[in-house]
Amino acid sequence: MRIGILTGGGDCPGLNAVIRAVVVTARLRHDDDTVGFLDGWKGAVENHRRPLTVDDCRDILSQGGTVLGTSRTNPFATEGGPETLRANLADAGIDAVVAVGGEDTLGVAHKLGDLGISVVGVPKTIDNDLSATDVTFGFDTAVQTATEAIDRLRTTAESHHRVIVCEVMGRHAGWIATHAGIAGGAAEILIPEVPFDVAAVCGRLQRRHAGGLFSSVVVVSEGALPAEGEELETARRSASSAATDQFGHARLGGIGGWLADEIERRTGFEARATTLGHIQRGGTPTAFDRVLATRFGVEAVRAVHDGDFDKMVALRGTAIVRVPLAEAVAQAKTVDLDLYRDVAGMFLG
Repeated sequence: MRIGILTGGGDCPGLNAVIRAVVVTARLRHDDDTVGFLDGWKGAVENHRRPLTVDDCRDILSQGGTVLGTSRTNPFATEGGPETLRANLADAGIDAVVAVGGEDTLGVAHKLGDLGISVVGVPKTIDNDLSATDVTFGFDTAVQTATEAIDRLRTTAESHHRVIVCEVMGRHAGWIATHAGIAGGAAEILIPEVPFDVAAVCGRLQRRHAGGLFSSVVVVSEGALPAEGEELETARRSASSAATDQFGHARLGGIGGWLADEIERRTGFEARATTLGHIQRGGTPTAFDRVLATRFGVEAVRAVHDGDFDKMVALRGTAIVRVPLAEAVAQAKTVDLDLYRDVAGMFLG
């Protein structure tokens, strides 16, 4: 059998662990060949590919990023894209594709399945917002990175008696902010699922400082916004770009700076903003993410040999299972509000 593999969407710690697991499992257990398509679905559309051997993958387990490259290419956004892609797969002799990505990459995989292309999905996103799996690889690394940053920001906030706003990734779901905020002991955690009241945030910070705590760290997801009114519109303008990718997503970033300015204006506390940005995506994956990514890759090859296509491998409890791709991309998995209100809320302010 000849298996194609690609990585799409944003880069993520653990991608190379999946690639390694697919290549090694395919060769050593089934004597399969593996072909890597470069830069996600773009490589499949433009027929840019390379063979992958066990030797190619020997030292990539601990590397961040992806040796295949990635992009946010949508074949269905280009005239004739799906047909060209299918022809290229046939030209390469590909029997099945393992697509590693988030909602957009796997959404394409599901549509291609409807066109008769044999695809198995592997869930990848640091945002942890894919349905049908308890957790995605990359999330643990992102939370660890954000927590370490919060710990560092706390010491400089304390030294200067400042409020520091730490902006983390999370377009529609605030998993990183919630987990890193709890782990880092943030004074405020603001997420897209719960629109926030700027005045209430400032009031809690003032009470905190009046009680003798003269510094605070506020963690905010890039997609978090105020509840309503003029503040909402000004925050939206500050936090997003007019440019969109092929899946229609605007580039986010800027809510942290806007919020820091509002806090300083309303409270008189010196406030600074730090945007972690792509620091969360880069670098060496944690042991948890390496193990999870490896388990996903092994199970993806099993699914290919079982002919179990249009499925995504997923973590349920401690078991790796297979779920329909349609279920995985049906809707974003948002933060458990019991966790946010009962656990995080108990320590905030």
